Amino acid sequence: MDATESYLESVKKQFLYYKILGEKAMAQLEPEQLFTAINEDTNSIATIIKHISGNMLSRWTDFLTTDGEKEWRNRDAEFENDLQSKEEVLAVWNKGWDCFLTTLENLKPEQLSQIIYIRNEGHTVIEAINRQLAHYPYHIGQIVFYAKQLKKDDWNSLSIPKNKSGNYNAEKFAKEKEIKNFTDDELKKLK
Repeated sequence: MDATESYLESVKKQFLYYKILGEKAMAQLEPEQLFTAINEDTNSIATIIKHISGNMLSRWTDFLTTDGEKEWRNRDAEFENDLQSKEEVLAVWNKGWDCFLTTLENLKPEQLSQIIYIRNEGHTVIEAINRQLAHYPYHIGQIVFYAKQLKKDDWNSLSIPKNKSGNYNAEKFAKEKEIKNFTDDELKKLK
């Protein structure tokens, strides 16, 4: 596998990892908690999801041929929550991820150096992917943090549980060295 194929395989796994983290965080909540905002300047999880999905649909629809900031996108409306149920939230979440992951899955290594535009600013496909690899986990981190705050003591850790790092490391170092993506084992645990 050459470097560009390896890169694509790696980012696909990383995005899937963060998608599952967000879903596992939301699954621990009561439906109404998805709509909780602690003040006017704070977005609820539902609103964050509306924004992520809006970004994904805009950036990844006709990714290689049209500007990533589509004329039909209303970014400001993404921060006005009009979703009413957990089912609606998950439908919006899945619509964005389906668009994004389908586009990512169909990219070819030779397209990674192609120039695409976001708000008239040229990016290589690699730069555009990396831009979103920073953006989406940033918001998923917000979702996980918010969910953890809402659950308080009932939270089931999505990573190494508090005071369990020693056990986790001992398990890792007890295995033979191998080359693999860090998400391989984590994705198995999260599913």
